[in-house]
Amino acid sequence: MAMDAERRQAELIEQFSAQAAALSSAPQLAALVLEATSHPSLFAFSELLTLPALSKLKGTHYASSLDLLRLFAYGTLKDYKSNSSTLPALLPDQARKLKQLSVLTLAESTKVLPYDQLMQELDVSNVRELEDFLINECMYSGIVRGKLDQLRRCFEVQFAAGRDLTPDQLTNMIETLSDWLGTSDSLLHQIQEKIKWADTTSELNKKHQKEFEDRVEEAKKSVKKLNNVSRQTVTYGGMTTFSLNLEE
Repeated sequence: MAMDAERRQAELIEQFSAQAAALSSAPQLAALVLEATSHPSLFAFSELLTLPALSKLKGTHYASSLDLLRLFAYGTLKDYKSNSSTLPALLPDQARKLKQLSVLTLAESTKVLPYDQLMQELDVSNVRELEDFLINECMYSGIVRGKLDQLRRCFEVQFAAGRDLTPDQLTNMIETLSDWLGTSDSLLHQIQEKIKWADTTSELNKKHQKEFEDRVEEAKKSVKKLNNVSRQTVTYGGMTTFSLNLEE
C-alpha cells in the first residue's frame, strides 16, 4: 500500500511538472498551483517549488500563489491563518488538504495526539467532527493509520506519511548522513584492520603449530631409539658385564 501511494505521488508530480513546463503566463501557472494544492491524492509539493516555470510567478500579482504552494509543502493550517492576509483564500478542497497536512506535521513529533490539541490545530469545534475527519479524510485516504481512543480523548498514531523536508531539515539530514558515513568508514577500517590482524595471528599460530608438531615428531623418534636399545650380557673373567647396543 505504501509503495502504491509513493508511486501515485511520483506520477502526479510528473504530471504537474509536465503541465507547468508547457505554460508561460502567470495566470495559467497560478491556476496550476490551485489545481495541485486541491488534488485529493497529492501531499508532496517541494519538487513543484523547484520547477523553473513557477519562478515566473515571482514579481507578479500571482506571486502569492507561489507562497501558498510553499506553505502546502512545509506549513500547516495554523501557519496559513497567521498569514492569511497575504495569501489567496482557500477553497474547501485546499482547506481540507491543509488540515490533512497539519495532522501529518503533528504526527512527526508525537504518536499520541490529544483531541484538544487536534481540534485547536484543525479549527474543529467538537469531538464528533474531529473523529469523522480523522477517519474519512486521514485514515481512509491512507496518509495515517491509528486508533481513536475516546476514553483518553486522543488519537494514537501507528503510521503517518512523511511530509516534504524544509531546506534546513534537508541540510541537517545531509550533515547527519555525512557524519554517519564518516563513522561507518572509520568502523569499516577498524574491522578490516582486525581481520588483517586475525589473519596474521592465524598464520603465526599455524607456523607455531607446525614447529610444535615437528618437535613432537623428533621426540617420538628419540623415544623410539631408546626403546630399541638392547642389553647384552657378557661374562668375562668370572664377572658379568652389560654392553648396550643401539639398533637403528
